[in-house]
Amino acid sequence: MAEFTIAELVRLLRECAGEEEGVDLDGEVGDMPFDELGYDSLALFNTIGRIEREYTVELPEDVVWQTATPGALVDLVNSSRTSTAAAD
Repeated sequence: MAEFTIAELVRLLRECAGEEEGVDLDGEVGDMPFDELGYDSLALFNTIGRIEREYTVELPEDVVWQTATPGALVDLVNSSRTSTAAAD
């Protein structure tokens, strides 16, 4: 099982919600808050739904909405995938 990466998250963010003018998603975005990157809760909702479908993972809502940065979301996805794989 390949690790979910920042690059993959950036691809999904672009596909699900586009990209704000003046924001460089190709730079170091792992620790930048989503709101500074131009993504609101609706954009994240759509992206998270896509992650859950494409990666067959269920992300706990109470934890997902506390992830303020792309790096934190990537870590959550990878830990959830590891937990799911261990349960199988």
